[in-house]
Parts: sequence; C-alpha cells; structure tokens
Amino acid sequence: MTKQAKRKHRKHKKYSLPAAGSSPGVIYIDENALKPIIKLYKYNAEHYEVKELSSLNNIAQIVSDKNFTFWIEIKGFDSLAMFETLSTDFNVNKLVLEDITRTYQRPKFEEYGGYDYAVSRMLHFDENKDLDNVQVSFLLTDNALFTLQENYEDCLEPIRSRLKGGKGNIRIAGSSYLMYALMDIIVDTYFVILGSWGEDLDAIEDRLFDKPDKTVMFDTQMIKRNLIGIRRVVWPERDKLNDILRSDSPLVSDQTKLYIKDAYDHCIQIIDVVESLKEISISNLDMYLSMISNRMNEIMKVLTIISSIFIPLTFIAGIYGMNFAIQDPLTGKLLPKNMPELYAAHGYLYTMIGMGLIAVAQIIYFWRKGWFK
Repeated sequence: MTKQAKRKHRKHKKYSLPAAGSSPGVIYIDENALKPIIKLYKYNAEHYEVKELSSLNNIAQIVSDKNFTFWIEIKGFDSLAMFETLSTDFNVNKLVLEDITRTYQRPKFEEYGGYDYAVSRMLHFDENKDLDNVQVSFLLTDNALFTLQENYEDCLEPIRSRLKGGKGNIRIAGSSYLMYALMDIIVDTYFVILGSWGEDLDAIEDRLFDKPDKTVMFDTQMIKRNLIGIRRVVWPERDKLNDILRSDSPLVSDQTKLYIKDAYDHCIQIIDVVESLKEISISNLDMYLSMISNRMNEIMKVLTIISSIFIPLTFIAGIYGMNFAIQDPLTGKLLPKNMPELYAAHGYLYTMIGMGLIAVAQIIYFWRKGWFK
C-alpha cells in the first residue's frame, strides 16, 4: 500500500436515487452505463457450449429446451430493449427490473411464481487496491439463470472453469445449483478480502511497536471503515440465504438447499471474523493514541525538568539584573538598602558557581527520583 493510498480519503460510489414521489417500476439507465455483453452458457452432463449474443431476442425460445440448463450472463445495462425483453418474454415485474438497474439494493431473495429474484453484493479489489462493491442480480427459472451486473469485472471465473471441466454437480444439478455456486464464490471472496485486511492489521500492529506515525492511524481507520462496509453486506447476505432455506419455491431444489446451508455457515464465520478484525482495529487505534499520549507525557517531563532547572537560575539572574547600586556614581552618596554585591570582587564568578551547583543538585535529585529512566 503506497503512502498516497494510505492517506487518501476513500470516496464512496454515488448512486442515482429516484426523485421523491416518482412512479415505481421505472427502468433506470445511467448515462455512463456500459454496452451490454451477453454470454449464453448451454450445458448438461455431456454437452457444454458458450456463445456471445448481440441481444436477448429469441432468448425465450432458446431456453425452452428442457434438455439443457442455461446461464445467461449480462454485463452492462446500456440497453432499454434488453430489459423490455425480460419484461415481455419472461413476465419479469417492472419493480424487479427497477431493482436490477438501481444498483444499491441490499442482498435479498423474492419469489414471483414463474421465477425467483435474488441480489448479492460482489466485493473485489480494483487495480488501485480499492474495494469495489458491485450488485449482482439473479433471475432464476426452472432451467435457466440470468445474472445481471452493471460493470465487466467479476470474481466468477472459477465457476466458468468448473462448468467447462464438467466435474462435480454443477453440470447436472440444474439452474438453482448454479445460482448457489455463484453466490457461494461471492461469499468465499469475502474470506480472501478479510484475510488481506487481517494481514494488514498485523503489519500495523508491528509498526506500532516499532515506530508509530500518523500513517498507522490512517491505515487502521481505512480498514475499519471497510469492515463496516462489508458488515453491511454480510448480515443481509446471511438473511437472504436463510430466506432461501425457508422458501417453498419449487425452483430451488432440496439438493441445492443442502449446499445453501454450507454457504449460510460461511456467512456466520465471516460475521465472526469481521467482528474480530473490527475489535483489533479499534484496539490498534486505542494503542496508537495511548502511545502518542505517553510520548507526549515523556516530552512534557523533559520540558518540565529543563524548566525546573532553569527557574532558580533565572531567579538569581533576575535579582542581579536589577542593578540597584549601593552608591550614587555621580555624587558618591551611599544609598541605603541597595545591593552591596554589585561591586563585590569576583561576584560574577561566585554567582556562576552557585548557579551551577544548584543545577547539579537538581539534576542529582531528579535522577534519584527516576525521572531520567
């Protein structure tokens, strides 16, 4: 992590919210939306095929073949016609389409009869090592799964490799299992992110004992802020998986629910890890502030010692700086109750020796008190 990255203030992504009182169910296309990339994965136990589609035209006819399972992967939302096709060909509710395009939804699971709708939050590091929080929407039918996200980057490549390899249940367990597999790898990515932050917090703790500086506070606060962000994702993710387990939807098979339980357990573990790292980050901040306070106390102690030594010396110098002579230099008249020491022989030497003895005596006293340890 560079110093610039340590010090910069992480800017949260700004979402475009609908105006107050606006009509529900409006499909929102952002002005910076990316051109859609649509990939169709067609597979069963013996067959696997991938091709890129230019649009969703005829997609209902394609997925009507019950001998195959289909994964339609959509990245980029710059196509109103694409969402209109989902509405007309698959009877997707306009409220669902609004939730898909308004990408600030919390993880959730909803049943709509002919299809199920779910949302996950995909976290991954971008090229600047900042954390991206991307919404992934799932539309589940009996033999097809639509995934929709607004950008091109993802963490789903291992699932594509498993589909291509054809090992395990992924090619034979249906579309609900594919949805589970995608949700599971999204959840497992949280472990990788938390592991990275755990290592960063360990390094920060080492820096605390070595030579703490302001970057310790900046780095710890950034991690703490990210932990709060991931906590806001994991708790509703756990609730969503629990909703799937309790659902009576015929689109989610009993076999898939067994695996959903495992993903649910992973969410519980992640929540525990998040809370532990949050405690460590708070502890690091408290330790840093305590060490800074102790360092300030040490500085104040040194300044107090120096001040204590010079106070009597300054007092003596102030007295003999008043220059009230015992005799008037013009008339020679003796002035009563004035300073006879002004013209004493060797007075400067004796005064300096006296001041030196006072300083040495104070240093010895402070040393015996243990102030120099």
